Amino acid sequence: MSDARPQRRLAAILACDVVGFSRLMERDEAGTLARVKAVRSEVVEAETGTRGGRVFKTTGDGALAEFPSAVAAVEAAIAVQAALAGREAERAEENRIHLRIGVSLGDVMVDGDDLYGNGVNVAARMEALAEPGGICVSGNVHEHVETALEAGFEDLGAQTVKNIARPVHCFRVTTGARGVSPPRISDKPSIVVLPFANMSGDAEQEFFSDGITEDVITALSRIRQLFVMARNTAFTYKGQAVDVRAVARELGVRYVLEGSVRRAGERVRITAQLIDGASGDHLWAERYDRKLEDIFAVQDEITEIVAGTLEPEITKAEFERQRHAPPESLDAWQLFQLGVYHFNRLTPEDDAAAERHLEAAIDRDPGFSPSHSMLARFRTRHANAELAADMDRIYASALATARTAVSLDPEDAHAHTALGFTLKRSDLTASIKAFEQALTLNPNLSTAHFGLSATLLEAGRTSEARDHVTTAMRLSPRDPLTPLYRGMHGAIQFADGDYDGALALLPRPSEGKMARARRSALRVAALALQGREAEMRAEKAQLLATYPHLTIALALQYNGDVGGHLAEGLAAAGIPA
Repeated sequence: MSDARPQRRLAAILACDVVGFSRLMERDEAGTLARVKAVRSEVVEAETGTRGGRVFKTTGDGALAEFPSAVAAVEAAIAVQAALAGREAERAEENRIHLRIGVSLGDVMVDGDDLYGNGVNVAARMEALAEPGGICVSGNVHEHVETALEAGFEDLGAQTVKNIARPVHCFRVTTGARGVSPPRISDKPSIVVLPFANMSGDAEQEFFSDGITEDVITALSRIRQLFVMARNTAFTYKGQAVDVRAVARELGVRYVLEGSVRRAGERVRITAQLIDGASGDHLWAERYDRKLEDIFAVQDEITEIVAGTLEPEITKAEFERQRHAPPESLDAWQLFQLGVYHFNRLTPEDDAAAERHLEAAIDRDPGFSPSHSMLARFRTRHANAELAADMDRIYASALATARTAVSLDPEDAHAHTALGFTLKRSDLTASIKAFEQALTLNPNLSTAHFGLSATLLEAGRTSEARDHVTTAMRLSPRDPLTPLYRGMHGAIQFADGDYDGALALLPRPSEGKMARARRSALRVAALALQGREAEMRAEKAQLLATYPHLTIALALQYNGDVGGHLAEGLAAAGIPA
């Protein structure tokens, strides 16, 4: 038996892959396969051979090539993309072949004509990070080629990639002037959660501060509208005194969350602050003091509250970034953010702006699921606020929009939440199932807890409804929709016959039409059932001034009978049947 060691060498590796290969094959299987083979031989292999390289492995839609130097590999990559762009220019965009290319430099193991090892693996991961028609290179490749090629490079920062233990520094090749531009901030709101500092003076408490950090990263990662830097990258900053603006620039993120944990005996104090990565301004900060009767329960509670609070805080910050931009310059994501901001303002004027921005976002990008989700929610809430007579038509339209959102992104909790709201009118069981699916995808989504509470109330399950609305308010205590959450809690008290408790929670007439909406009728009914005639008449006059078309039947359509008391109370108040 031979015990010869495998041969190893240093090599520059190029990995390339066809973008959307399955989609192209579905349209024209034979034609696509022939075109891909031609691109491989006439472009990839030709440009590789010209620069002293060789293709050592091919797949149905990709190839791996070896080069004697990093410069030769990157030159070949640039030449391949340029040649392919010219070759495909006459085709319709949806039919063009685009390649992603990654280049790395590393140790490889030789097995006949094949190569294996870290250099090959990193090249494949760089290729996955590249845009269609683009090239990404590892940090060590950039060091070798930066001054040797007339190309620009965009620093993407440290990237955590599949099956590679440590983050890999990555650069995007650009066609501009030589030099390096800073990392590109994600189009979506992006955040890094820095390791929470252990201020306890006890190294054994590191597990608790690290656990808080890891759980917050996991919880935030469930928010589809947020780009969250991976745990391995975040923890490279552990134990360091960092400038958060420098961290944001290095990683290409918009926001930084940092915090600390201090334990003293059986009590713990946890602080957290959200920081704008560009300006260094503090956007939100909170302190939590807890008894450590169950350390894991405290860890779960703090994680839920922080994750639930951050989403609306980031939404507000995103609006401030977008609001002065001219409308024609905004993309679908930015228009969506503006729509969300106005949706949360709870005024008729903002409702009109929300609808306008959300419809514009869908026009700009019909395939962007969040815009459909929010528009569906807007339509159901607007119908509730207006006590619209054509409720069935509005809910049917909203349901179709919500189903579009789910079909576009089945893993988005917000899409299932919208579906739950729109199904509540026609199918309580399906509505509950949709909200439960949303909470499976994101257990910390306060709006899903709120929506599930409303549906459970109409199903007569008041105890469960109370649990969910309480959770919604605990998860997001500063949520702009808090008046609606509080009104929901008031409706549950009404259903239980606690009219004093209901009146303490239900929005008052002074709180505005959007906050009161359909819950206004509950206040009048509660006052009538308690025999508080003067107050009832005053609030009834305001109710009918806002909703002159109100009848008991219409109020029941929008509220259900809320424990069997609403019709009785409205009849006692003299509201027409």
